[in-house]
Amino acid sequence: MLGGCAGQGFPLENLAKTDIDVVADGHYLEVERILKQLTVKVYKRNPRFLYLGSDFKGPRTIDSRVQQIFGEPGRLQFDELAVTGAEAIELALDEQYRGDRVFALMVGLTDMLRQSYGYKAEFFMFSELDEQKLYLSARNLEIAIWRINTYLDAQNVPLVLTNSRNGEQHNLSYAQLFGKLIALQDMLAIIVAGHNQRVIRTVALNVASMAFFPL
Repeated sequence: MLGGCAGQGFPLENLAKTDIDVVADGHYLEVERILKQLTVKVYKRNPRFLYLGSDFKGPRTIDSRVQQIFGEPGRLQFDELAVTGAEAIELALDEQYRGDRVFALMVGLTDMLRQSYGYKAEFFMFSELDEQKLYLSARNLEIAIWRINTYLDAQNVPLVLTNSRNGEQHNLSYAQLFGKLIALQDMLAIIVAGHNQRVIRTVALNVASMAFFPL
């Protein structure tokens, strides 16, 4: 029977998956897809940062940066960044930072969201997901969006450009992608909480005054 299933293109490892594992797989893949899309868009909006960084030794492309960030699953660590996760997001938005702000930002966002999945890229019957981490990662995204839009340089220009500014063609596609990420994390948090028969501890969020939540 098992051989028949495999012969018809049914992966045997799927027998070790519950419904919630399949849902988690789908959410993780969609989060990674949106993060890749966001990386490309933010680099195109901020092309000068592509050529900054301590390890720059020749031609660097957006594709090569995307491959660096997303080439392997799991925890992200790079020689040119002393930090990762929320600390990398903070570094990207530090006015004194002279490296590749886009790389720091996207490494930070990607590692933070991967951490909310326990640094797993696929889920099986005994995989544990934490609804609180998923929920808090969504709140961290909201804090990150506010900082990206409000942290300015000495010329009152955002340190990392995203949505259109006054006088530019209207473009809110960055906000839409962030909104999708938040919705995915919140929805999976609700599903996992229901599965685990636990209650999510919600927080009152004031993005202007809050630090990132530890996961």
